Amino acid sequence: MSPRSLHLNVFLFACGHHRAAWRAPDSSVDQLGDIRYYEAIAQTAERGKLDAIFLADGHSAEHLEDGPRWFLEPLTTLTAIARATERIGLIGTVSSTFYSPFHAARLLASLDHISHGRLGWNVVTSMFDAEARNHGYAAMPDHAQRYARAEEFVTVAKALWDSWEADALLGDRAGRYADPGRVHAIHHHGDFFRVDGPLTVPRPPQGRPVLFQAGASPQGRDFAARHAEAIYAVAHDLPAAQAYYQDIQRRVGAAGRADTVPIMPGLVTYVAAGQAEARAKQQALDALLPVAASLRQLESFIFQDCGDWPLDEAVPPLPALADFPGPKGRYATILRIIETEQPTVRQLLGRLAAGGGHCTVVGTPDQIADHIEHWFVQRGADGFNLMPPSLPHSLDDFIEQVVPILQRRGLFRREYRGRTLRSHLGLDE
Repeated sequence: MSPRSLHLNVFLFACGHHRAAWRAPDSSVDQLGDIRYYEAIAQTAERGKLDAIFLADGHSAEHLEDGPRWFLEPLTTLTAIARATERIGLIGTVSSTFYSPFHAARLLASLDHISHGRLGWNVVTSMFDAEARNHGYAAMPDHAQRYARAEEFVTVAKALWDSWEADALLGDRAGRYADPGRVHAIHHHGDFFRVDGPLTVPRPPQGRPVLFQAGASPQGRDFAARHAEAIYAVAHDLPAAQAYYQDIQRRVGAAGRADTVPIMPGLVTYVAAGQAEARAKQQALDALLPVAASLRQLESFIFQDCGDWPLDEAVPPLPALADFPGPKGRYATILRIIETEQPTVRQLLGRLAAGGGHCTVVGTPDQIADHIEHWFVQRGADGFNLMPPSLPHSLDDFIEQVVPILQRRGLFRREYRGRTLRSHLGLDE
């Protein structure tokens, strides 16, 4: 068995994951509509030999006064980035609640061709009623229905990618363009979709784009165990990360899969030559954070009004995880922060300011490398989905100062060994 390899993605989000990053004097807020901004960040990540860049997505525009969230559509953005880079993987988010399988499969297959096999698909079921009302729903369908639709959606997308056999495209100028005997209709008639197929795009270079998912609820974890080829996670500390890691591996085995499924929790880092300097970077962003915007962010995580909570008193009791109607992963992390740190409301707001509860490390390059290595060795993670609090500054710090240490320790690649995202992740075509 070959040794495990550390995986690192970077999650690109507006001016950075800290809610006040856009307010900093040197922020990138005036560049968010310029594709060159994203191309330059992707080129930095590629210089650091990261596995992939990742773009999330949202379908509503609320509380715009609080700062930027969504600007350019992710697949459009990744198409441009594919032309500005050569090796780094490109992971985009597509909602199984709002798209149709044929449309999504066609877009994703096209981008896998454009990037020569570097595409990943982050499968989400979406979560907010405001998003649903932009897509013909009065409110978001319930959790069970969203996952039932996602199950059928992914099954159809896979069948469409497989509708072209690997050798179906002939391109014989003296004869046939394609062998019709190797291109198949799928004739899917399900509860949510009717799709005859075949896909209009020939088989993607990777066979199928790499499927990412972030299952947190029991239903979401089972879905991830059946379909995901890599998994994003939320883990506040190592015990929580290990518990999630062990549970997912058990579910993958129970699903009859022998696959290696890399698990990558989010990681927020503030890097500097000394601890005090790193802490000062964090405090400089925290000082720019308006309380009202922070409370609105907390409300979006816990699905209740907290505008009248006293800031310097303990967080009021919250419903148990089993009774929570929203996304389970983030909520479970908030409950764990409250349990282990017993913060005031103000302290909780600061804790959630960058990354919304994902693990945060403030320190020197060696300290951050130590943290990454410890979680990796102790089976809390196979790698991390980096969430820079400020872009491009925090990513520059990580690539220039932390990656060389990980490389010297033999934990992370010095060069790409292949050209596809599957090869970066050690997955089969």
